[in-house]
Amino acid sequence: MKKFEISTTHPYNICIGSNIMPNSGTLISEVLEPCKIAIITDTNVNSLYSQVFLTSLIESGFEVSKIIFPAGEHSKNLNTYGNVLEALADEGISRSDAIASLGGGVVGDISGFAAATYMRGIKFLQIPTSYISAIDASVGGKTGINLLSGKNLAGAFWQPSLVICDTKVFETLPPEQIMEGVAEAMKLGICFDSNLIPRIIDRDYPYIIERAVSIKKYIVEADELDVGLRQMLNFGHTIGHCIEKASAYSIPHGVAVAKGMAAEAKACAAMGLTSVDVYEKISSILTEATFDLSIDFDASELYQYALLDKKISHGKIAITVTDQIGQSHLEKISLSQLKLFFESAF
Repeated sequence: MKKFEISTTHPYNICIGSNIMPNSGTLISEVLEPCKIAIITDTNVNSLYSQVFLTSLIESGFEVSKIIFPAGEHSKNLNTYGNVLEALADEGISRSDAIASLGGGVVGDISGFAAATYMRGIKFLQIPTSYISAIDASVGGKTGINLLSGKNLAGAFWQPSLVICDTKVFETLPPEQIMEGVAEAMKLGICFDSNLIPRIIDRDYPYIIERAVSIKKYIVEADELDVGLRQMLNFGHTIGHCIEKASAYSIPHGVAVAKGMAAEAKACAAMGLTSVDVYEKISSILTEATFDLSIDFDASELYQYALLDKKISHGKIAITVTDQIGQSHLEKISLSQLKLFFESAF
């Protein structure tokens, strides 16, 4: 098992290994005293992993309850969030107790936001069960829900007490969920480490996850509250989030991000921020990974959704520009330039 310490305002460890979920109760007992733990999960994950996790917690002396909501991005809303808070109160969860997120990015986002706000904040554990969550969503303390107007418009920064990543769970993931993780991993390779890309193609999961976590560790420690360097992790997300919204979230996050990376690279090349060669290399990498990079929405429609992007500040937004594969920087552009950016992406 490999451990990474994330030195944020509230430091915590990320434990990565194969078949470590049955030992999760022991790992958690090293950071929490005996208490009640409310497991929050979705209908898909519940039938796969909740019994193993629950049994391990009970054997380690924790009192356990479980809150389940329907799987899918459509559940990441105010209604589900409110139901989770009410369930926590019904279960008698107190400020000395904890929430354990067992699932992918949606479960982690909702659970973390509930932990940040229930009784003004209680302890939080992350047990990611999806590839994309393991390398991205479970690291760094971003939590939140979608509003009708857009993605992740309500949320909080709330660091977990521990992250337990069992790589064995990826064996049960369907191909489409694997591809979501591939997209986020490719983002890291394109922006920060070109050597990561062939390992992603080869599906070298232990290496990919450890390298992805080490990259995100460096970035989160340098910019915990996402006001500078950390915004580079939004490559593909400025347009990708708009694609998700326009599709009523029928296009999965990772697939939308892959489309967004190609589109944003094309826009950067058209605006002279990077070379056409870089754009073509990014498109080639994503195509080789079998992503469909077509976008069936109008640039003007997507731009309207972008105007609610939470990265906008003082009339400007930071976009990630790839200088060459493995190196990138942030560029701040005005909203009028952002309109051109979207028009140039198509």
